[in-house]
Amino acid sequence: MTDTQINVSFQAREDAVRDAIDRLMTQLRPWGLDSDMAGTVELVIAEALNNVVEHAYANTSPPCPVHVACERQAGGVSIRIVDEGAEMPDGQLPMGLAPDVDVDLMDLPEGGFGWFLIRDLAQDVEYRRAGAQNVLNLRLDLALS
Repeated sequence: MTDTQINVSFQAREDAVRDAIDRLMTQLRPWGLDSDMAGTVELVIAEALNNVVEHAYANTSPPCPVHVACERQAGGVSIRIVDEGAEMPDGQLPMGLAPDVDVDLMDLPEGGFGWFLIRDLAQDVEYRRAGAQNVLNLRLDLALS
């Protein structure tokens, strides 16, 4: 790790996602994120990593590697997530539309908020398939000290 870059790798399991996020957030502390900024970074990374585990590696046997790189930049943090799971449907990111919540309590959707949150909180969200890997790049505009 340098002052400007943090790298974390793990095997795609639900319990490993929480540990990876904890390690990332601990290593991000010296970057001067206030609690709101840290919460935003954590939420975006958690949503993206949970999608990798739940969808990209849904029908895959271990090992299922995931690599996360966070880079400190002027005006924020860029994040790259790389996995070897299934390609996004049609090779495209989901639209990230907010689910309809104007329904009875029992009819509220259980999921569907992840890509909406990622697209709402992050900038320059880009996905590409590079050989056998999914590469997700995004940037968070943050005032770092």
